[in-house]
Amino acid sequence: MRGSTIVSARSLPAWSGSGRSTRRASRVPAMPDRQLGFRPEPPPASPAAHADAAPDARGPVTLDDRSMAKLLPERDARGHKGTFGKLLVIAGSLDYAGAALLVSRAAGRVGAGLVTLAVPESLQPLFAGKVIEATTMALPEDDVEEVDPEPAIARILDHEHDAIVLGPGLRPGLATMELVRRLLGTIGEDVPGPIVLDAEALRSMAALGDWWAGSSRPAVVTPHPGEFARLRAGEGSAEDADGDLAADDAAREAAARAAAARWGVVVVLKGAKTVVADPSGEIAVAPFENPALATGGTGDVLAGVIGALLAQGLAPFAAARLGVYLHGMAGDLVRERLGDAGLLASDLCDVLPIVRKRLTAIAERDRSGKRLGFAVHGPGSSAT
Repeated sequence: MRGSTIVSARSLPAWSGSGRSTRRASRVPAMPDRQLGFRPEPPPASPAAHADAAPDARGPVTLDDRSMAKLLPERDARGHKGTFGKLLVIAGSLDYAGAALLVSRAAGRVGAGLVTLAVPESLQPLFAGKVIEATTMALPEDDVEEVDPEPAIARILDHEHDAIVLGPGLRPGLATMELVRRLLGTIGEDVPGPIVLDAEALRSMAALGDWWAGSSRPAVVTPHPGEFARLRAGEGSAEDADGDLAADDAAREAAARAAAARWGVVVVLKGAKTVVADPSGEIAVAPFENPALATGGTGDVLAGVIGALLAQGLAPFAAARLGVYLHGMAGDLVRERLGDAGLLASDLCDVLPIVRKRLTAIAERDRSGKRLGFAVHGPGSSAT
């Protein structure tokens, strides 16, 4: 990729707002390198190359296994389900029930202690029978069976949570748009914690225009190229955010960086070599290119993974980078078994604990003072 530098874990900049300590993880048995699917890591970059990735230079950093292993949230041996994060998922409708189920399942698979799925009250019995490990919250509806924003917000405010995922599978309409507007405008102590905005939340935000004005809530937005185009069009951007960006890595990186700075949120621009941009100007690129991930629901899984990492205490930029990396690793693992076609989004959920365990093993071995010298190979991620 033009302008990209592969940087070792030791040379990564100190990311601002790191959240709770991420320097400790649970112990897992050491595993032979061949079982982990590693390939030799490139030699360390020269000091001059490191300078390219410094914040002042604002060059993109290519994510790798060792740097991502350092971001893993700690797992206290004496912890409990409240210790490992409480995630509220506001998602789902009669037409898109699967999206909500995928978000909640992915969040649990990547380590969230408690997941609550907030759904329209008429659909709560349906979801309660499908989501075994999570709890459900009924959101009040109006006369046409759309979520009623005012009482719904009141119920959300009463619920204890560390982070929110908003948008996957919500029913399009004015009621959803108003719900999104009010949640974005309710900041500070009223609705604590960061938020992941995906799918219908992004479409509502595009229709709202200057959605970012007046909101200081820590947020991660996860658009695919089409959603990114609508967001930029909604805020008056004259640039082509869709066609040109799909084929030009440098243009995608520049557009994501500019949007993150303008909107004051972390931007995850999905696709082959997903781009993660922070409002500070820092930018990271995932190494994955995986056509198997171009199927419905994989983006819902990514939203759940990032939301779970936020709930476990990671800052938005760290959670977005690690979430994209775990998602890409999971995609590669399934692709090795099934090939380029036939992957289901639920397949990713099943292997998320495996890829997290692999990164945990790397972190443990690095902390023990043993130089690993290997990197997980992945072409991988084009979430939809």
